[in-house]
Amino acid sequence: MIETSHENTPENGQNQPFRCGYVAIVGRPNVGKSTLLNRLIGQKISITSRKAQTTRHRIHGIFTDAQSQFVFVDTPGFQTKHLNALNRGMNRVVTTSLGDVQVVLYVLEAMRYDERDQEVLKLLPADQPVILVLNKIDEIADKGQLFDFAEQIAKDFKFAAIVPVSAKLGKKVDELREAIRSFLPEGDLIYAEDDITDRNERFLASELLREKVFRYTGDELPYSVSVVIEAFEMDKKLRRISAAILVDKEAHKAMLIGKKGEKLKEIATQARLDMEKLFDGKVFLEVFVKVRSGWADSAQMLQTLGYE
Repeated sequence: MIETSHENTPENGQNQPFRCGYVAIVGRPNVGKSTLLNRLIGQKISITSRKAQTTRHRIHGIFTDAQSQFVFVDTPGFQTKHLNALNRGMNRVVTTSLGDVQVVLYVLEAMRYDERDQEVLKLLPADQPVILVLNKIDEIADKGQLFDFAEQIAKDFKFAAIVPVSAKLGKKVDELREAIRSFLPEGDLIYAEDDITDRNERFLASELLREKVFRYTGDELPYSVSVVIEAFEMDKKLRRISAAILVDKEAHKAMLIGKKGEKLKEIATQARLDMEKLFDGKVFLEVFVKVRSGWADSAQMLQTLGYE
């Protein structure tokens, strides 16, 4: 099911002009925005986990083909509760991103829509095409329910298109990309043809390590964990990386290290394997855990850590 408003949509045909532009991916936490970004560009650059607010920074993921260049902007999940300095900063990233793009993807979990989603809906621009993306359709047994659900949401906002997808399985992602393409303006390349992100390897390394912290600690550890890359050096084809995981309390440090250091070793090993896959080369990774109390509510510390 793809429903598209044909206003601003180019006619089908050959020899279409090259199109490019920025596409924001917005929605509340845990609706699958980062998984969707990774699918849309065909490579993992944005970290994922079941913890809320895994994504904290604005990340550009780039997909280029013969007809277009899509610059996807992955944003943090918009937070309506627990507004410490970190969350307020992440919400600013979301609202700022909406003013800098040509198309917006509003991502919902299929068959789930409540006041948290409506809060995000209020942020959406009325003067730009907004595509409603119904994610996680693989979890819906009766796909016939999707049409009525989409109609319900469409009463609250005039969407340019409605596209159901499964980011997890990659279903309907090509259809979504085609729907986006029709709304991109004509223009030249923004990034080089082979670029997949605007972020450097140092940043990507820190994110991959932070992802593994979330995944291997489950709900035991609060999400107020950060990673600092203290050293990143190239030794011929070997990347030597030294990283510090910052936690809020001594008890959190003990959770991360685990019995005889086994949990930290597992986290570091899995992060290293992901880095080697992304960087296409060997990585030597050294990881430490440090206590920095109150970092998530300290504007100075957040600036030091590179949060926008």
